[in-house]
Amino acid sequence: MTKFLKPKKDSSEGPHYPELARIAVTRALEDACIGANEIEQAVVGNMFAGGGAGQRSLYEMGIYNIPIYNVANACATGSNALVLARQFIEGGINDCCLALGVEKMKPGSLGGGAMDGSPTVMDMHFGVMTAKFDYKFKTPPMPQMFANAGREHMKLYGTTPRHFAKIGEKNHRHSANNPYSQFRDVYSLEEIEGSREVYAPLTKLQCSPTSDGAGAAILASEEFVIKHGLQGQAVEIVGQSMRTDYGHAMDADEIHDRSCIDMVGFPMAKATAEDVYAQSGIGPSSVQVVELHDCFSCNEALTYEALGLCKEGEAGAFIDRGDNTYGGKYVINPSGGLIAKGHPLGATGLAQCCELNWQLRGEAGPRQVRASVPFLCHCFDQLLISS
Repeated sequence: MTKFLKPKKDSSEGPHYPELARIAVTRALEDACIGANEIEQAVVGNMFAGGGAGQRSLYEMGIYNIPIYNVANACATGSNALVLARQFIEGGINDCCLALGVEKMKPGSLGGGAMDGSPTVMDMHFGVMTAKFDYKFKTPPMPQMFANAGREHMKLYGTTPRHFAKIGEKNHRHSANNPYSQFRDVYSLEEIEGSREVYAPLTKLQCSPTSDGAGAAILASEEFVIKHGLQGQAVEIVGQSMRTDYGHAMDADEIHDRSCIDMVGFPMAKATAEDVYAQSGIGPSSVQVVELHDCFSCNEALTYEALGLCKEGEAGAFIDRGDNTYGGKYVINPSGGLIAKGHPLGATGLAQCCELNWQLRGEAGPRQVRASVPFLCHCFDQLLISS
């Protein structure tokens, strides 16, 4: 992966997305000890450069004359590139594929589309949220969605704003040891709580930023790995699942007890977890290192429960025990997570895989947890477990 960078106001400044892609792909090829000529197909995730970002990125590297697929699927864009590339290998179509995610973003919060009743990618989500909460037109839409899910959790289970702030404090603390992170400053819990309120209970230091960056992975069959003598560094994907929303999560005509929690993805995260635990024979109690999608601190807390790291309703106690950091039951987002490492949408899922590969291989430096244990990777609508 590349270092994640804060976007410039002038889009002509800083590295352009083909350069970011080149850095990530070059590093992936060097790590895999193979040449670009071994890549049989490539899947490239990108949200904001427009169609053909994959071709524009890889042609500049001299990678031509192979199928190149472009994927855009919001926060799961990079992880979806990984899903597709793995399916080519698993299905026996190819022996070596590239998954790449790259993004160059604009500063500031993401929009969510028009609110005039015309179809947008988020209008069904907004319908669920506004059935219970008033929409604040002067506040960015994404923090509202996840903060309202957090408010529901507080009402249902007694979680407090401090629990969410503790997640922000943890992730910024973890990020200090990650040279790839966009932000490496450490903050006290009081500084996290006292930073500018975005939408209660979220403050600025509990929200992921927009970012520029890229991540890449080489996927290969076991036969390919053995042929090239890569057994010492290859990481096996022993379970992987991708889901989309359950129908009831988008039902704006009924107010469910967990409507906003479901709307931001709790049921599909829970279903993907059940899938990969069944595929791999590895349950949450056997996992020690977890990278998960903390676009906002509220979502990290909800995801603890969805992944079975703790029981539903017990995220607050889980946080208070320190079971999400070094010295606890799990180390969650040792990279600093999206909140501190950054969130270039197309690259996020692949950057999570980079971190966990380094953890498994004992190459994570001062943030190393322990090598050779299964890891869990969650990126919005996809879950992966490796060993």
